[in-house]
Amino acid sequence: MARFNHNKHHSSTAKLVFLISCAGLLGAALIADFLWASSSSAAPAYLSIASSWALEKSRIVVVQNVTTNIAHHKREDVKDRKERVPERFLPATYADLPAPELKWEEMPPAPVPRLDGAAIQIKNLLYVFAGYGTLDYVHSHVDIYNFTSNTWGGRFDMPKDMGHSHLGVATDGRYIYVVSGQYGPQCRGPTPRTFVLDTETKKWRSMPPLPAPRYAPATQLWRGRLHVMGGSKENRHTPGLEHWSIAVKDGKALEKQWRTEIPIPRGGPHRACVVVNDQLFLIGGQEGDFMAKPGSPIFKCSRRHEVVYADVYMLDDEKKWRVLPPMPKPNSHIECAWVIVNNSIIITGGTTEKHPVNKRMILVGEVFQFHLDSLTWSVIGKLPFRVKTTLAGFWDGWLYFTSGQRDRGPDNPQPRKVIRDMWRTKLRL
Repeated sequence: MARFNHNKHHSSTAKLVFLISCAGLLGAALIADFLWASSSSAAPAYLSIASSWALEKSRIVVVQNVTTNIAHHKREDVKDRKERVPERFLPATYADLPAPELKWEEMPPAPVPRLDGAAIQIKNLLYVFAGYGTLDYVHSHVDIYNFTSNTWGGRFDMPKDMGHSHLGVATDGRYIYVVSGQYGPQCRGPTPRTFVLDTETKKWRSMPPLPAPRYAPATQLWRGRLHVMGGSKENRHTPGLEHWSIAVKDGKALEKQWRTEIPIPRGGPHRACVVVNDQLFLIGGQEGDFMAKPGSPIFKCSRRHEVVYADVYMLDDEKKWRVLPPMPKPNSHIECAWVIVNNSIIITGGTTEKHPVNKRMILVGEVFQFHLDSLTWSVIGKLPFRVKTTLAGFWDGWLYFTSGQRDRGPDNPQPRKVIRDMWRTKLRL
């Protein structure tokens, strides 16, 4: 019996040692697998802060396959891991496009930093309106830049009821028409109010309000009528397709009400609207925008889904919208970023599609040229940095831009600082 008990005790001890060994091996394997899974799940986080998204030579962006389930990783064996698709390739539409270098010269900065302001050039003067100073402060005045003397001066106030950002603006060479826009800081509501400025007397006059207020509507004078198209609706996010016009002359409305015109094919704010060679063009833009956070007493801005597009449309003599070749990349925040040079439209900066992993806004640093004779696009240079909502002008062969929000640095295209810089480069097209 004693021998039997001794054998039984020896057998139990061996089993216990075996079980402890197995448990140790299993624990080590689980720890190693956890460390491997953690390093894999960290890849998207690393990509979200990586300094450069584009491979310079291939112009292809490689992104970790973030759709893989980590729990599933833990159940895979070595063979399955080898067979897993590790990456997906994404078109680099949000990355910098190859472009020649331009020699930029820094000029006297604007009196104040501006974001989402507006600008109109009349001869050698650039009239710069409103805009955010910070998200909690908006400007309510006009600054003037003189291209001949390269100086700022002549500041004067805007009407108290006029919008402070996201304005629609157009000119006939003396009078500047200012339409709708956002009233106040953060993401406050739009106003339907419309005004006209006599640039010779610096006097303001009211005009009939829009049928409905809009954020950043495309605005232009064409064939004796002030046209207002698209923009965002009252909630700041829903794209508007409406197109209205009103007859104007010498700074006065000739009608009491706006007339409904053919809707635009695609709505939304922040697009360029250009009249040249008696043709009306709509370029770029986006659908969606930041909205006021529900219940916020200060209308605090809250992110929403946006789609940036490269679409180009032209309104023909039959009042039909004609689709033209798209921009080289989707581009928005360019409503005052354009000038007309040598029968072409030049556009500076903007914003493009969000980054596919971290969904952050990506700024544009290229200068684009739309050739009106061939209806083709080209990239003619790079800006000193990526920047959106530039206010552009052209004088004596020089391309100027001022204001906007620039990038975080050469290797980070996300927006950061609102600027008052003024730059120029000699264009040789």
